[in-house]
Amino acid sequence: MSKPTPISGFPEWLPAQRMIEQNVIERIRATFELYGFAPLDTRAVEPLDQLLRKGETSKEVYVLRRLQEDPGAQGDDSLGLHFDLTVPFARFVLENSGRLQFPFRRYQIQKVWRGERPQEGRYREFMQADIDVVDRDNLPFHYDTEMPLVIGDAFASLPIPPVTIQVNNRKVCEGFYRGLGLEDPDQVLRTIDKLDKIGPDKVAALLVETAGATDAQAAACLKLAEISTDDTSFVDAVRALGVDNPLLDEGLAELAGVVDAATEYAPGLVRAELKIARGLDYYTGTVYETQMRGYERFGSICSGGRYENLATSGNERFPGVGISIGVTRMLGLLFGRNALGVSRSVPTCVVVALPAEELRPVCDRIAQALRRRGISTEVAPSAAKFGKQIRFAERRGIPYVWFPGTDGEADTIKDIRSGEQVEADAATWQAPAADLRPLISDA
Repeated sequence: MSKPTPISGFPEWLPAQRMIEQNVIERIRATFELYGFAPLDTRAVEPLDQLLRKGETSKEVYVLRRLQEDPGAQGDDSLGLHFDLTVPFARFVLENSGRLQFPFRRYQIQKVWRGERPQEGRYREFMQADIDVVDRDNLPFHYDTEMPLVIGDAFASLPIPPVTIQVNNRKVCEGFYRGLGLEDPDQVLRTIDKLDKIGPDKVAALLVETAGATDAQAAACLKLAEISTDDTSFVDAVRALGVDNPLLDEGLAELAGVVDAATEYAPGLVRAELKIARGLDYYTGTVYETQMRGYERFGSICSGGRYENLATSGNERFPGVGISIGVTRMLGLLFGRNALGVSRSVPTCVVVALPAEELRPVCDRIAQALRRRGISTEVAPSAAKFGKQIRFAERRGIPYVWFPGTDGEADTIKDIRSGEQVEADAATWQAPAADLRPLISDA
């Protein structure tokens, strides 16, 4: 077999990076559970009509097909891999509403697939970590204010740069556009969402071309998008633009509630950013986007929002609010700058030195005694000179080497970082807590 060529957009981390990823996922999971979110794992595929019914996603969905179809069997080409975790979650709620307790709080940490152009921080297969709260008929607004607090705590537990959660409310935007007299606010939102990619001049031209805006209306939309504050002063800034609409009033009150709650809990965490729109059509109120400081040019690593009508069936409606951490996106950016490190490249805490091959059963028993007490241990691969076995541990960052006693002597263990070597019993010796598992840190 010739040397394979990597497939772009499908990252495969090295073992040390994978340990960092697992550690990050575990910390995120622990934070989600502290807030009472229950775990959920949904299937990888969904019917295409469900995946495509909201938002501009048709170019991004991978379709599921067998290489050789059975002519008499029903094909799978009506199925696609999920591109996010919100759509499958909404479907799960509808299917299981009779067995769930509402409000239902869940988290999901799974891979998703999106057929977009691979680039730094953007992948075709990646891990997301989502939380959502849904309720039957009505979901109280206070859950919108809770989302940034959960995410703020999750990020604070990670060895990453500080983050800023940018928030907006689609009611602010839609109410403002309607107050201006624009009749297609969804098109305006989709166009404003391109502001960072193509700039204000091209956005203004698109608003005139695709949303039927006049030059004055397009200019007013851009004025709204320029408003950015770390407190509730955005309310006065919007009012100063001279547009009135009941939906605008409702959105401003909700957005102020989110900013106020976050400012009291974690000053500096949240910023009102009125250009944030989010491209998916199912959002109806609060929207969130999160940037790492120093990595702003790469865009959001965590986003989400409020949706009133995503999960509906007949007369049943399950409004919700959720937010998603792009775990792979975040780690890919940090790995690319060597910004995260791990104290060793393997989980092993102790290597049991092998004095002679015939003593391997003795060494295996020592290793088993240590493993039974939760100490990751391996036996040296060969009975080489002890200096070579110590170097085997050093190259992998393993902190301890265990030397079995011979001729009636006691076992000893050596901390190869300090050189200290003491007598030890495999039934009682305990590694310091900081050495039990690899430590993750910013490099």
